[in-house]
Amino acid sequence: MRDETKCVVTPEVKEDGYRSLAPSVHRASTIVFANAEEYATRGERGPDGYTYGLYGTPTTRQLEARLQALSGAKRTLLVPSGQASNAVAAMALLSAGDHILIADTSYPPMRTHADEDLKRFGISVDYYDPLSLEDLKRRIRPETKLVWCESPGSTTMEVQDIPAIVSIAHDAGAMVGCDNTWATALAFKAHAFGVDIVSEALTKYASGHSDILMGAMSFADEETALRVRAFMGRTGIGVSPDDAAMVLRGMETMALRFSHAEAGARRLIEGMQGHPAVREIYWPPLENNPGHTFWKRDFTGAAGVFTVVLSDGASARLDAALGALKTIAIGASWGGTRSLVAPMSIGKARSATAVEGEDLFIRFSVGLEAIEELEADIDAFLARLK
Repeated sequence: MRDETKCVVTPEVKEDGYRSLAPSVHRASTIVFANAEEYATRGERGPDGYTYGLYGTPTTRQLEARLQALSGAKRTLLVPSGQASNAVAAMALLSAGDHILIADTSYPPMRTHADEDLKRFGISVDYYDPLSLEDLKRRIRPETKLVWCESPGSTTMEVQDIPAIVSIAHDAGAMVGCDNTWATALAFKAHAFGVDIVSEALTKYASGHSDILMGAMSFADEETALRVRAFMGRTGIGVSPDDAAMVLRGMETMALRFSHAEAGARRLIEGMQGHPAVREIYWPPLENNPGHTFWKRDFTGAAGVFTVVLSDGASARLDAALGALKTIAIGASWGGTRSLVAPMSIGKARSATAVEGEDLFIRFSVGLEAIEELEADIDAFLARLK
């Protein structure tokens, strides 16, 4: 073998007896085959075989398997972001003439995708009140192929009656999808309640360190999963094995971080309740939260993400209050090690429901900092609003 060839041929090394607790990073665009027959019959390897890097490497398959086991799905697929998990599922399964019903409190980019893209593809789009089964029944029709849920709802935290929605949708011949990013499969096993497609932003709790963008779709049946997988192949959608390895590492502490965030949120909320600058707090474990009874019935925990609504007049001092924060950072995400706050306006992203009062919601996400320092931040925040 000449030197030029030695530079590019990867030597085979002995792997017998080598087992690491850490996932190996398998990078590949090209998969090579031992002989012509293996190459000619590569299409017969099935969905778990390896044929090209776009369709997975052992690293991405390991993450899919971990998520699949956690959610109780038949198959899990990885996509480049949480929003991609919503959009890809809809685009892969809907056709011109179909109808989708979306919870009015869904993640706003899902709504924009439906209004700007799904409609352009000839798919009818409607929005339903997430807390009204009667509204859902009224809007569902024979061409409805997908009912989309997000429980709790984005920003305003309405918890939906998922088993009842599944029953209505399935009786009408429609599948049910649910964005489960807030609860993750740690706190809500959506497939156990009949949900067909579960989407999740791994960017949040699974990754857990605010440095990775990735999403996942989990499916209750193999046939639907393979339809979506084929669509992903045709449209060239895949994820980096390096990113997948980072999510695998993040997931090792996910349960601890999730539990810590819930406990931290409970303490911060206790310090905010009853303050004159705070009109309302949305967090599913609170008894006055919309759909609290469904959270108590169906969920086993809560994310450290909650929303605060200010009292009349307090918003005039919001900028000064945000400026008083020393530990909590201002940023539009959550689920990482750092605590975050983000002011939100959602009125333009609602049509089946209405925003009462001022269209200003303050979303907090609790991280891993010392709770005493977070409480000091909240005290300073509230003092500036007073």
